[in-house]
Amino acid sequence: MIRKLYHGSSTVIEKPKYGFGKKYNDYGLGFYCTDSPEMAKEWGVSQDKSGYANCYELECDGLQILDLNGQEYCILHWLAVLLENREFDTPSGLALEAKEYILSNFAVDYQKYDAIIGYRADDSYFSFAQDFINGTISYRQLNNAMHLGKLGQQFVLKSQETFQRIHFTGFEIAEASEWYARKMLRDKSARREYFSVEQNRRQRGDLYITQMIDEEMKADDSRLR
Repeated sequence: MIRKLYHGSSTVIEKPKYGFGKKYNDYGLGFYCTDSPEMAKEWGVSQDKSGYANCYELECDGLQILDLNGQEYCILHWLAVLLENREFDTPSGLALEAKEYILSNFAVDYQKYDAIIGYRADDSYFSFAQDFINGTISYRQLNNAMHLGKLGQQFVLKSQETFQRIHFTGFEIAEASEWYARKMLRDKSARREYFSVEQNRRQRGDLYITQMIDEEMKADDSRLR
């Protein structure tokens, strides 16, 4: 199966290089792409600099692809991967205990896969995850928050095999005057919905990280599905 992918960047990248990039990204070292050219354009611009949506095709047959949005996983598996790679602020004892609990019970052996599909923790979405481990929002609210602003998901190339298979097919220019504004609007929309709808909308029966830790809930608990 051929998959069309797009990578937002300030430069044209005809040949992605294995082993390059930032190791503190959501899923560690890798080449971060999206199925959406529009999303790539938003990721490729800065306030005063235009960018590019680099276009690729990837032959996926035979690749081991980890889909963190698959039925066998829950949002805490995604969060465990994030906790391994991103720097979270854990100012309280609860946040530190929550981090240790999630890493102990929901860790995923993601490094063995050729590629990963999962949410992208932009600034707003990273703060939602932070609120959850601080006990501010419930498990249900975290799940809902990840869909605010329609962020979508990213496709990350991890193995040498995937880098050998990806082929550059061209690029689309992303003008900063248009796409930076769209990027900021999406982020503001997610934050506005979060603060007005999700953050304070507690429901009876909501699960918070404190209860999960106290009950030693595991990944097979039906309440997490």
